[in-house]
Parts: sequence; structure tokens; C-alpha cells
Amino acid sequence: MVDLRRVCVYCGSNPGSDPAYRAAAQGTARLLAGRGIEVVYGGGAVGLMGALADAALEAGGRVTGVIPQALVDKEIGHRGLTELRVVGSMHERKMLMTELADAFVALPGGIGTLEEIIEVLTWTQLGLHRKPCALLDVAGFYAPLRAFLDHAVSEGFLSAGHRGMLLVDDDAETLLARIERWEAPSLAKWVEREDV
Repeated sequence: MVDLRRVCVYCGSNPGSDPAYRAAAQGTARLLAGRGIEVVYGGGAVGLMGALADAALEAGGRVTGVIPQALVDKEIGHRGLTELRVVGSMHERKMLMTELADAFVALPGGIGTLEEIIEVLTWTQLGLHRKPCALLDVAGFYAPLRAFLDHAVSEGFLSAGHRGMLLVDDDAETLLARIERWEAPSLAKWVEREDV
């Protein structure tokens, strides 16, 4: 069982073309705030990031943003958060977000969102942390990624066990319940040498 105090949410700095994406970001934010779970995210005021933060704050939740100074200088940082932590680089941003969070959820987004969730999933695979990683698959957005991961399994580059570490659902409440029930694999089976 996972003691969820903070969830790191990765999502796009653009709103995307489907209104369902924004609705999912807002719904996820309200769900977390309603459960007393703090949102940790990339600190932006734009796109799905801004929608996520605003909805959590409006619902009475706590929101911590982590953003590099370079993005603050471009006036992208959200000024109304519970806490905005400004760091020196993208690497520092990702490390601090990882340290703060008890779990990680990716909503729709672009290359940055994909890179962030894949990195923390890799760290889970390698046993560098024991925290659940998940995709909220809004309107089938992550179907191509899921297909790629299945292909990597069939081609011998990813074990089925490691593939199964990534939780996926199209409903935020169901996904949150699965995250809370998640159990890290035993240390004896943590790293499968063929995948390192």
C-alpha cells in the first residue's frame, strides 16, 4: 500500500486539441485536492499545467510547482501556487519533483511529459525508488505508447514484469485507487539483468 501525501502530475504546457484533456487535468486536480493529496507539478501557468494547478487551488488543495529559473524569466511560472520552488536546471527540477512525490501520473502532453514519466519509470525498473508510475489515458491518448511498450516486450527489450509496473487507466478515480494499492516488487526480483 502506498501512503499518498503528494502526487507528481506530468502534463502538457499546451492545452491540446481535445477539450477532454483539459477536463481530465481539472478533474484529476479536484480528485487529489478532495482527498487531501498535494499536487506536485512543473510550476507552469499555461496549458494543462495551468489548468491542473488552478483547479486544485480552487478546490482547496495544496500545489507545489518546481520550475527552472529560465522558465520563470519567460514569465511562464504560476504566481498563485501554495509554493513555487525555483531551481537552476531541468535536471534539478526533475530530481526535486521525484524527491517530493509519493507517486507519478502522466496526463496528456508532449515530449517533456513523455520524457519525465519514462525517466521515473526507468528508475522504478532499476530500483532507484519504489514509487508507482501511472498514465491517465484520456481519450486513448496513450494508446500508441502502450502499443510500443507491448512491442518492446514482444521483441525482447522489456520484460513483461517491468511492462506491468506502469499502471494505466482512463478513469482518474480508478487509477488513484490502483496507485494506492500498488505494491513494489520484491527486492529479489527488482532488477532483471536482461533489461539493464
